[in-house]
Amino acid sequence: MKRFLHLLFLISFASMAQNTLSFGEGAVSPKANLSEIAWMEGYWKGEAFGGITEEIWSPPLGGSMMFSFKLVIDGAVAFYELGHIRQLEETLIFELKHFHNDLKGWEEKDEVQRFKLIQVAGNRLYFDGFTFEKVSEDEINIYALIHQKDGSTEEVIFNYKRPKE
Repeated sequence: MKRFLHLLFLISFASMAQNTLSFGEGAVSPKANLSEIAWMEGYWKGEAFGGITEEIWSPPLGGSMMFSFKLVIDGAVAFYELGHIRQLEETLIFELKHFHNDLKGWEEKDEVQRFKLIQVAGNRLYFDGFTFEKVSEDEINIYALIHQKDGSTEEVIFNYKRPKE
């Protein structure tokens, strides 16, 4: 019985640590609009992958919020991302493309990484493999499910703060 309770505790703890969700087969994205994630607007700075990260999010305009991401390791750009969260009919979709430090794309010319909205819950928006969380006016977390070369996945947290001027 003790073993069973210990196993149940570990399973419960593991599920609580999970901050990303996956879009189920046959699932439908909920109704949502850009006002629910407008708090992402601004300049954000953090640390991840052994370097400095920054994201810049534009205010909602033209049915989207555009962003740029940069990772700098040892004083050099490792890679960039460009993308947006856009209004798609009555829901939101998160889309992005990756670029090497010389702006050569990772994806094919017409290929875009797309992540459907799964759920809006309080201060979090859950997209397929990504979660955007408002911690405070000056702090956010982005949780990302990263696919490894060996086929496994790892959840990575990007903690960002608004830099003090």
